[in-house]
Amino acid sequence: MRSNMLEHMEIFVQVVGQGSFTRAADTLQIHRPAVSKAVQQLEDELGVKLLHRTTRKLSMTAEGEEFYQRARQVITDVKGIMASFSPAQPPRGRLRLDAPLALVHTMIVPALAEFQAQYPDIEIVLTASDKITDLIGEGVDCVIRLGELADSSFISRRLGQASMVTCASPDYISRYGQPTSPDELLQHKAVNFFSEHSREVMDWKFVQDGKIISRRPASGVLVNNSDVLLTSGLAGLGILHAPRAALAPHIRSGDLIELLPDFQAVSKPVSVLWPDRRYLSPNVRVFIDWISDLFHRQQDDY
Repeated sequence: MRSNMLEHMEIFVQVVGQGSFTRAADTLQIHRPAVSKAVQQLEDELGVKLLHRTTRKLSMTAEGEEFYQRARQVITDVKGIMASFSPAQPPRGRLRLDAPLALVHTMIVPALAEFQAQYPDIEIVLTASDKITDLIGEGVDCVIRLGELADSSFISRRLGQASMVTCASPDYISRYGQPTSPDELLQHKAVNFFSEHSREVMDWKFVQDGKIISRRPASGVLVNNSDVLLTSGLAGLGILHAPRAALAPHIRSGDLIELLPDFQAVSKPVSVLWPDRRYLSPNVRVFIDWISDLFHRQQDDY
């Protein structure tokens, strides 16, 4: 099929609609011979006659009538597809998003009504998990990740930093005591988190004497899910080291007690990633802008 077949189809539809080669040329703002040539090339490509031409009027052949109806629908569909991806078109349709459980609970879901109010025609398909998502394989439009990013072909935007805090339940402290320094953590049991992707246990990092130090207490429980991590800590199974936003309500209620207040925990970066494509869909674009603004507004909580 010729690369300009769609253009010729549109010219033919205009000729039929206007009932004249001349009027079609005026509507399309092209020369009349170009209109005649386009219809002739269309007939040659199809191998059928589409129009009966006389000096007074045009009429379609049976094949021309059928081709006209189908060509008009094709042109309508193509214009609709192009319009749906236009920056001027209000975002609509599905947005597939993946984010860590802790951020889904504390930041995304509580604010999602705001996003829906701004973009009511977007349907959010939200996957909450603590695993590394395969954006391409799983058809995800964008992901939010907590921690340093590995090199990849994805585009990313840094949203900010998630402050970390070390806590334990009153029951744990009553049984095992309270550490007063990062070194004393090594004498305690922890609820540790490991990456499902790499199987690596996450280190706990603190600032001590102006330097970053890493400590990894022995695991009383080892989990790969932040919901289970929190539940285990509340049950007194070990000390927790997790994003402050996820633990703050339980610190305020007294269900958890903050430890090591004199040692600053090293924050973890939070980023949003999307596939490296030349074209960024309106849905992804508005979500990235919204989540960036949301994180900026709520940064003190994280």
